[in-house]
Amino acid sequence: MSQVTLLAIETSCDETAAAVVAETADAAKPWLLRSNIIASQAAIHREWGGVVPELASRQHLRDICGVVERAVETGEVTWKDLGAIAVTQGPGLVGSLLVGVAFAKSLAWSYGLPLVPVHHLAGHIESLVLQHGELPLPAAVLVVSGGHTSLYLIPRPGSYQLIGRTRDDAAGEAYDKVAKLLGLGYPGGPIVDRLARTGNDRAFALPMPRMTHADRNAPGSTAPPGLLPPAIERKVDFSFSGLKTAVLRLVQERTANGGPLTSDEIANLCASFQRVVVDSLLDRTFEAARWLDARSIGIAGGVSANSRLRSEAEARGARAGVPVFVPPLSLSTDNAAMIAAAGLRRLRMGATAGWDLNAQASLPL
Repeated sequence: MSQVTLLAIETSCDETAAAVVAETADAAKPWLLRSNIIASQAAIHREWGGVVPELASRQHLRDICGVVERAVETGEVTWKDLGAIAVTQGPGLVGSLLVGVAFAKSLAWSYGLPLVPVHHLAGHIESLVLQHGELPLPAAVLVVSGGHTSLYLIPRPGSYQLIGRTRDDAAGEAYDKVAKLLGLGYPGGPIVDRLARTGNDRAFALPMPRMTHADRNAPGSTAPPGLLPPAIERKVDFSFSGLKTAVLRLVQERTANGGPLTSDEIANLCASFQRVVVDSLLDRTFEAARWLDARSIGIAGGVSANSRLRSEAEARGARAGVPVFVPPLSLSTDNAAMIAAAGLRRLRMGATAGWDLNAQASLPL
């Protein structure tokens, strides 16, 4: 197969995105980004305090034609230059996913091109390769966003082994809920991050989430049996619901006399909350990387745009002598360039779909 130029479509949540990515002749840096177009719906959902699925899918229908056309035009390619079409099959909001899947199937059928289904989280992982080239393997990659907090071992290109996950809220979801609790608006992550820079991160003693004690449900290890020592199998899972509840109780105590929190208190609370979240994420990621003898660490997903997470990860990596890779901000949040990268990876592995391809809201990786 000659070098392929691929068009990808991403509509898993509230961004309508399309991108063109081309293969290169360089095995170390296999893909070249030609265009990456995103139509965000943040302004639409902000007044509701979160994503409204029905509104999201309807807006995808309005935006998708223009977004795809602009991606092709900006990428300076013609439809005849394309060698395949990739699309996010899942996970995500099923109504949103269906818009992208139906559109991609129509394009692929019309031009007689291979159709490549892509897992959304695989896209986030491959965004690291798109930016930095092939990572030193094995790698430990943390995918952290509003809907996901998962830790993967990448033993070889295109293989993703789940070793840790959140047992309740995703980290990005906790950011949004705390921001809503403090009346800061939506999406909460960037606002909390900005306010935290002016706050004292030790002002409030918030609890560090831990998964070291068995509860009545006795959840088993996320990692495959034997991959991690029994002593740390559950230590690399995540939990943020208790931290969110601690913030709620603190706010209730501080406002019990009827007065609102001061701006300084809000900044201090944001900084304290963010410190605990970042430490929780990085403690587990670096612990797993050490036991797995990982040669590199990656952090991807929307929360990878967080300033403290990025700076602290790089500092820890420098101390541990392990390179840390994060995507640029343009590839951190949902985008189609990452789907194109994962699509090219899957295309080379022979993973294409038939015309019966359907969206899967809870697609496993």
